Amino acid sequence: MKHILIIDDDAPIGDMLSELLRREGYRVSRAYSGTEALLVLPKARPDLVLLDLMLPGLSGEQVLPKLKGVPVIVVSAKVDTQDKVDLLLGGAADYVTKPFDPKELLARIAVRLREAPSPDAPRFSAAGLELDVDTRTVSAEGEGSVRLTRTECAILKLLMANPAQVVTRSLILDRISLDTPDCTESSLKMHVSNLRKKLREITGRDCIEAVWGIGFRLRGPEDP
Repeated sequence: MKHILIIDDDAPIGDMLSELLRREGYRVSRAYSGTEALLVLPKARPDLVLLDLMLPGLSGEQVLPKLKGVPVIVVSAKVDTQDKVDLLLGGAADYVTKPFDPKELLARIAVRLREAPSPDAPRFSAAGLELDVDTRTVSAEGEGSVRLTRTECAILKLLMANPAQVVTRSLILDRISLDTPDCTESSLKMHVSNLRKKLREITGRDCIEAVWGIGFRLRGPEDP
């Protein structure tokens, strides 16, 4: 059952969305402010987020950069074209203007969930790499392959599911705990370093970029 987090301080709209989504078979969580959303997110582990912009505490614009790795549909009364452009360029997967047609919103949700890679998929392809989760083997086009540890595989799987996006340290630690228990905040840097070395062996390049103070990003062959 797909899980959707609604971040909206308007109780009637949130109630309507919750009922609508539950009728469609989704599991629903709620957050009524930007600050609450960041507290709920690690425990909720949503497959998609519906994000209002005008929130108490942290605004939707402030929350969006912290939702890396999760498809986000902005649902807002703001209709300015530049607002929409900025948010889409800033990481939102889609933008729906209030008031909205429930059928249209459901269709957009279905499309975004269909596009999102399944965390249970046995094989991932991104940035010139192919990962076989079952054998924990990663290969590069025509350059051989290398075996990964369980933790390295879990980290790479998450990065490949979110190519070109910066995945925060906290999200990595939270998500990979489903696959491996031996990665902690203090050991994450070591695991990523070992993974980078293995990927460099088969590609001859740095495939993982460390974004200081935030997290890590998977780099493709075409990246500078």
